[in-house]
Amino acid sequence: MTNDPPAVYSRKNPFPARLAVNRRLSSPDSEKDTRHYEIDLTGSGLVYECGDSIGLIPRNRPELVEEIITALGAAGDEMVPGADKEPKALRAALTEDFGITQPSKNFIAALAGKAGEGAPLLNELLDPIRKQDLEEYLWGLEYIDLLLQHPSVKFTPEEFAKNLRKLLPRLYSIASSQKSDENSVHLTVATVRYESHGRAREGVASTFLAERCEGQNFFVFVHPAKGFRLPEDPATPIVMVGPGTGVAPFRAFLQERKITGATGKNWLFFGEQREKCDFLYRDEFAAMQHEGVLTKLDTAFSRDQEKKVYVQHRMLENGAGIWRWLEDGAHFYVCGDALRMAKDVDAALHEIVQKEGGKSPEEAAEFIEALKKEKRYKRDVY
Repeated sequence: MTNDPPAVYSRKNPFPARLAVNRRLSSPDSEKDTRHYEIDLTGSGLVYECGDSIGLIPRNRPELVEEIITALGAAGDEMVPGADKEPKALRAALTEDFGITQPSKNFIAALAGKAGEGAPLLNELLDPIRKQDLEEYLWGLEYIDLLLQHPSVKFTPEEFAKNLRKLLPRLYSIASSQKSDENSVHLTVATVRYESHGRAREGVASTFLAERCEGQNFFVFVHPAKGFRLPEDPATPIVMVGPGTGVAPFRAFLQERKITGATGKNWLFFGEQREKCDFLYRDEFAAMQHEGVLTKLDTAFSRDQEKKVYVQHRMLENGAGIWRWLEDGAHFYVCGDALRMAKDVDAALHEIVQKEGGKSPEEAAEFIEALKKEKRYKRDVY
């Protein structure tokens, strides 16, 4: 009789986890549904560090799966090649294996080819020089829209499945220190719901967590982020900018620094829409302030006054202090939206270095580039 070695869980062999806590953070009168999750990792052997992410493999919404099956004129039990090319029932493949929201280029080409003169616009937009126009046309459209728009075009279940992309894991910044909770991992996730082209849409993974994974196993793995770590010297001060769910890794940082007794000062900039209903982890941060773990907390609630205020505005108001902390060796962290927030925060940082450091724009750029090379300016943006 042999003892099998314990399983090593990874992206290729994810761990079958269970959800232990699903708690709404934003209040019911908020325009957002932001939630705190705790995933049970007992028996996994998974180890994570502050700054890492959890990879979550979601399942698609059953109602959308059934709608696609109906649009195909299928029954759902037809066998199709799954993501691993092994035969699988269509319903299971659409639920577990493939992305069924954003259409693939292969599907667009196949649809246009089958439709012929029945889809002149699609055929025009497939011209490589119309790439930008095609992207604009497809924005907010899903497979189901295109199937319903072209009812005369028929795909067999196998043809349809072969034009789908694999359902990809979603990465979420970890919101806990494993030193604080050894057998679980915490996440802070905004549930994505919106409307486009007259239909209600839902984020695949965020609604899976919010509504569909309770009481069953789902698969997770640790995605390391070696470039987004706390300073090695626990006496080093840190400045953290994390509006919305971007606050997740900084909750982990603060937990870790509290548990390890790190002496470095900690400054958090947090922003959301409204203080009354969107102040994520308000009580926890207040307690950390009271304990002296969180040295400074500056908040920006954009819709609590006529003129919108964001985290970059709070940074500029505190420019002299940020400059002093940087001169004292502080590490500067940003987490959240890459398109606008991170760019605005970067611009504010350049302005602070110019004004408070007495530098030209070129000298400020050199200073910030040096921060990056010294691994003192770190970003986790998406």
